[in-house]
Amino acid sequence: MIIEAPDGRVAGIEVKSGTDVGHRDVRHLAKLRDRLGNRFVAGVVLNTGPTALSLGERLQALPISVLWDSCGS
Repeated sequence: MIIEAPDGRVAGIEVKSGTDVGHRDVRHLAKLRDRLGNRFVAGVVLNTGPTALSLGERLQALPISVLWDSCGS
C-alpha cells in the first residue's frame, strides 16, 4: 500500500505472512524511497515475527501485532 499525504509526503506499507524479514523484503520500498527522495518518509513491512527491525534508512520491519497492541493506548 502506498499512502500519499496532501502535502506530497509518501509512506509505503507491505504485509508479509512470514516471520523472517530481511533486506530483500524491502527492496521495492527501497526503490520507492530512492526514487522519491525526501518525499518518502517511511517504509514498513508488517510481518508475523515478534520483534521490530531496522532495514535501512526510513525502512523498518514491524510485527503486525503493533496494529492492535497500540489500539488500547
